[in-house]
Amino acid sequence: MGINSDIEKLILTQLQDVKDPETGRSIAKSKQIHEVNEIDGEIQVKVGMTSFASPVKQDFHQSVEEAVRRACPERKISVTIAHHDRPAQPMGTVGLTAKAVIAVGSGKGGVGKSTSATCLAMALQRSGCRVGLLDADVYGPSIPHLTGVRGQVTKADDKIGPLDFNGIPLISIGFMVPPDQAVIWRGPMLHSAVTTFVRDVAWGNLDYLIIDMPPGTGDIALSLSQLLPITGTVIVCTPQEVALIDAIKAVAMFEKVNIPIIGMIENMSSFICPDTGKQYDIFGKGGAKTYAEQAQLPFLGEIPINIQMRERGDEGAMGANFDDPQVAPYLEKIAYQLVKHLSQQAAAKPVQPQLPVLG
Repeated sequence: MGINSDIEKLILTQLQDVKDPETGRSIAKSKQIHEVNEIDGEIQVKVGMTSFASPVKQDFHQSVEEAVRRACPERKISVTIAHHDRPAQPMGTVGLTAKAVIAVGSGKGGVGKSTSATCLAMALQRSGCRVGLLDADVYGPSIPHLTGVRGQVTKADDKIGPLDFNGIPLISIGFMVPPDQAVIWRGPMLHSAVTTFVRDVAWGNLDYLIIDMPPGTGDIALSLSQLLPITGTVIVCTPQEVALIDAIKAVAMFEKVNIPIIGMIENMSSFICPDTGKQYDIFGKGGAKTYAEQAQLPFLGEIPINIQMRERGDEGAMGANFDDPQVAPYLEKIAYQLVKHLSQQAAAKPVQPQLPVLG
């Protein structure tokens, strides 16, 4: 027996107000309501969500459930979130098929930017997103060491094949230059390398391309801003004043080249002694959060000082961080906050569907 037409109409009316986390459009207009039915007295609703929004799946589920509850306050209900396919469209003139490009930057070296970029990519991928990781730190490529990925890139059909990092396509100059050789390039060569990494690598269909930027301000940010529409940047800094001063300069640089600031991460925020559980703020605490509030920038979260996390980076075993209850929640929260912020931006300014090109 199917659902009563009046109840179905009430449910569909309420679901009109539920926004797709990726686009900000109504899930009804996006044809993401897959099923509304009644079986054995239970109202069953199935709606679709793209992999792009996987980190906020629980929030989306709650929004749908609340909408159905408003329509049927006295009924037993069941809400299922199913996969909704929406392929990425080519970005800019380089043809990169990604829904969001996130640059992870810092004002100076040594603040854990590459570690943060790697962990962000992993957290997004583990939640269900399709993620690529680009090491654009040409002078100091540390992603190969952090991930433990070794090998040489291959080429087929005029495309460079990225290496695989636990299901994440990965590219770095470190796979193309011997580890004991320095890269000594001027601006035009840097631009050419970044263009190759973005345009000529077989990234596939991505939700997110995470780019580990070089520290400081310089040519690569300019090159990327000219190549494609970067969704935004995440600034990583440590709590102490000297790191924050440089992070503020990085914020100014990205704003100058019209790359939005998605938020800030405070790395090495505190140390929790494994023997006593006592917390020590070795580099201070809260500097990035305070600045983010003052500058009206989102604060995505903090990453504590953790000896095991440092050891895993040295050993190329970053995946083990997500099995560590002292570390994993911090990393997962940052991915959640990033996607939540993008979702809020989309809701405020819904993405319009692309119209077919008429011949």
